[in-house]
Amino acid sequence: MSMQTTSAYHLVNRAKAVVPYIIIARGWLAVVGGFACLFVSFGWITCIGVFQAYYGTHQLQAYSASAVGWIPSAETFLLFLGVPVFGGLFDRLGPTWLLAVGTVLHVGGLLGAAHATTYAQLFGTQGVVSATGTGAIFVAGTSAVGTWFRARRGLALGLVSAGSALGAVLGTALIPVLFDRIGFPWTMRAVALTYLVLMAVAMATTSRRPQPSGRSPAPFLLSSLLPVSLLRSRPVLVLATACFFYFLGVFIPYNYLVVEARDAGDGEQPANNLLVILSATSTVGRIVPGVLGDRYGRFNTTIAFTLFSVVLVLCVWIAAPWRAGRIVFAALYGFGSGTFVSMVPTLVAQVCPDMSQLGLHLGAVYLVIAPSVLIAQPLGGALASAGRNHQARDSYVWLKAFCAVSMALGVAGFVAARAAYQGNSGKLFKGGHV
Repeated sequence: MSMQTTSAYHLVNRAKAVVPYIIIARGWLAVVGGFACLFVSFGWITCIGVFQAYYGTHQLQAYSASAVGWIPSAETFLLFLGVPVFGGLFDRLGPTWLLAVGTVLHVGGLLGAAHATTYAQLFGTQGVVSATGTGAIFVAGTSAVGTWFRARRGLALGLVSAGSALGAVLGTALIPVLFDRIGFPWTMRAVALTYLVLMAVAMATTSRRPQPSGRSPAPFLLSSLLPVSLLRSRPVLVLATACFFYFLGVFIPYNYLVVEARDAGDGEQPANNLLVILSATSTVGRIVPGVLGDRYGRFNTTIAFTLFSVVLVLCVWIAAPWRAGRIVFAALYGFGSGTFVSMVPTLVAQVCPDMSQLGLHLGAVYLVIAPSVLIAQPLGGALASAGRNHQARDSYVWLKAFCAVSMALGVAGFVAARAAYQGNSGKLFKGGHV
């Protein structure tokens, strides 16, 4: 073997040795980008309680709580409905185009909301345009990270979802202060500028794992935008149904805890602090389940944490309807409910047999989830109004009971989804690292 051949051989071997480190680096860079994506998408959506309370006493004070609730409900609904639409596009185009489109819509919608004064204008800019952009950003961030990791996928997606918790903490803490100091229009402009900077970071760092060489992409079909056919898979269908019921209740405290505290006379700042506490503890609650899920099973961890959240609603929020009880509930519920952001994409990735179709599988599940978040807040507003009319000791008790029942049905669904994934639908409580 000549000296030149030997040198070339060593160079090739060195290049092969470096490849795994490049893959690892790109994967963790995608986590950075995903963190930024969740900060500006789900982090923004989690601030809905601030706007529910603010609109009810300012621009939309002439409207009922149920009518105002349609704006944050539409935001959450369109984020989730965007997952099936943008999920199929992600599988074909990758994250960059989705991030660009999502940034234009989300930032543009917020700038439009800064000038909005009527119900229709706020609904259109914040509830439709901005929300559609968050759907594209959410899909790009979570799906890209899911393609890079397998053994540590729970940890990676947990770190990504912590971005939404941090976004919610800063949003719920700062937005009410900015409303008072610089006014609603400039607050929305400041948020839009911040999100624009973060999306520049996301577009520079977010990528998906390269597809196998020689593999041609599947032909694009309009049915890919609404991947209903994937629900024929029993694990996917049962998981989606479980998520529907759980999401029907899980957002209610995020939206109505502040309103309840204000009605009880806690004052504007103490009431807003509840949402800050909830969002802060949610940061830990989105990372810890991912770590535990990698070790003890992602279905097992999800069931444990979602059940914990149901117990909190029943034993704290309902049983202790006063200021100290609300503070304790906010702290613990943030930790327990943080699972719903970090673990659902992880569970979808677990039941997905082909990572090149992860976006489609996410879309199928979130297609089922979307109607639940659309009706949850207006229904919650109706239940809250009904409770106030009856002048009970706790006028929000019907709202809280609905929250607990919906989430409990979701927990039962996660147990059934675990059994379906194991191929033992008749043995709901079969153990194992699942």
